[in-house]
Amino acid sequence: MAEQGLLRWISAGAVTAALCWPVIMNAAEVTLTGVSEDSDLYGTLSGGSLLIEQTSLEETPSTQEVVAAAQADYGRLLAVLYDQGYFGPVIKITLDGIDAAAIPPVQPPNAIDRAVITVDTGPLFRFGTAQIAPVAPDTELPEEFATGQTASLSVLKDAVSSGIDGWRAQGHAKADLESQQLTARHQDRTINAELRLAPGPRLRFGPLQVTGNSAVRTDRILDIAGLPTGEIFDPRELRLAATRLRRTGAFSSVALLEPDRIGPNQTLDITAQLTEAKPRRFGFGAELGSLEGLTLSAFWLHRNLLGGAERLRIEGEIKGIGGNSGGEDYRLSGRFERPATFNEDTDFYALAQIEQLDEVNYFSRQLDLEAGIERIANENRTYTLGLGLRTAETRDAFGENRYTLLTLPLSAQFDYRDNRLDAKNGYYLNASLTPFLAVSGSDNGLRTYVDARAYRTFGEARPVTFALRGQLGSVYGPDLSEAPADYLFYSGGGGTVRGQPYQTLGVDLSNDQTVGGRSFVAVSAEARIMVTQSIGVVGFVDGGYVGSEEFYDGSGVWHSGAGIGVRYDTGIGPIRVDLAVPTSGPETDENFQVYIGIGQSF
Repeated sequence: MAEQGLLRWISAGAVTAALCWPVIMNAAEVTLTGVSEDSDLYGTLSGGSLLIEQTSLEETPSTQEVVAAAQADYGRLLAVLYDQGYFGPVIKITLDGIDAAAIPPVQPPNAIDRAVITVDTGPLFRFGTAQIAPVAPDTELPEEFATGQTASLSVLKDAVSSGIDGWRAQGHAKADLESQQLTARHQDRTINAELRLAPGPRLRFGPLQVTGNSAVRTDRILDIAGLPTGEIFDPRELRLAATRLRRTGAFSSVALLEPDRIGPNQTLDITAQLTEAKPRRFGFGAELGSLEGLTLSAFWLHRNLLGGAERLRIEGEIKGIGGNSGGEDYRLSGRFERPATFNEDTDFYALAQIEQLDEVNYFSRQLDLEAGIERIANENRTYTLGLGLRTAETRDAFGENRYTLLTLPLSAQFDYRDNRLDAKNGYYLNASLTPFLAVSGSDNGLRTYVDARAYRTFGEARPVTFALRGQLGSVYGPDLSEAPADYLFYSGGGGTVRGQPYQTLGVDLSNDQTVGGRSFVAVSAEARIMVTQSIGVVGFVDGGYVGSEEFYDGSGVWHSGAGIGVRYDTGIGPIRVDLAVPTSGPETDENFQVYIGIGQSF
């Protein structure tokens, strides 16, 4: 008897498995009818259909998966049509002529060759009445939420969201939708919408509560967040506080949570829910140029050195390995940063750097010490002010020199690029101004440098990005022979003019020797074309100018280069390979240059 029972159990399990086991099939042909293929609605419906999505997958779906997708499409397509203003649609989906809704999911057909989605949209509905009240001052409601406009559900949601956000911006943190009345008049093909908001009381920020931290001190978290306790609630302050905590790098996740209940005296106690990141990190990089040779770099980072989200970054770099750009260059630096030192948006920094530059036309060994403040105006704009000491030994065509300078470095950075490693749109501007007071070996002066970049992308199927870059530099004060050799400008190579040998353009002296110039201009233009989702080609042209004068007056020398390149998108930034040739300027012994790196050239 036990054996018979076991056999019956095995048989029943086998039948159930046979019914539920997915049958693998060839990809079914899916057709969408009832809507013009040239219309925007056709594309929107196609994008919302799971059946159509399955046809683009590499793996062939089972018949059970096809049936499940077809049955899910009823609700998905209905939601799409409602969102487009069609409130009386009829949707029919058949699989090999059988209504998909009538097919049991656990007993699908052995094969499905054809799926047909038939849509009768019915009439388009428009808003008859479109009212929302009360509305806070300066609230911007969607233009589509008005009489005569298409009655879209997404427009209704956007109107409610805008109304609530308007009240929250005025300090009413608990504003909500109190009631909604939607009436469809089929004979008029209109939707009457009457929305009622409940602003709730005007609230103030209570104390910030901190959870999840162990290594980073709570008092420092409060200083960094800078949430204005006691002031009127403002959602922008919440976003700013979260941004300040994230940019320290000390936390892998940051969430500022609002409580469900209002606190005493009309206050709202915000909770900062944090997850600390691993305190230490290291990384390395490499870049290769046919003339400049190999560049290797590495860094070590501590994100929470003293328990207050202080950052210490130590990095080193070796350039010119195996190259023909002089000798090998070495750099070792350390930078300490303390966030929220003077206020929540002003950080303190201190750095020390030792560097040796063995370039084609000069040699320099220098030590830099600097301390200052960095003001973060917003996530796109940063300003710095520092006080530094630089001492160096240099050698160039004018001979050997030792100098010591007191510097006052000032800079402003505007970064409105959509992606720092592979920008498609936006612009970037970095301007630095460094007055220097000579303690010995030079004269007092001023060094300026501006780097401006702009990006614009056209097209969607095969987007083309046009990128422009301009650089402008000047050294004012000391004569050319007295100016610090490493403050002067050269042109040529990957950072200025590709195709021209590295730093070959400078000021040509009467003894056939070259030194850097006091004025500098460089311009670059690129056309970046995506051939596939991950592969792109680039055409570019670069030009550079160096003169002995303090400011550009055209008396110096220009040179240029042009070439083509290939980009392979890795997800974190493109791998770059450029081939360039010189096109004008003084003759060189080099016919072409090759540049390999990660990220776009600019």
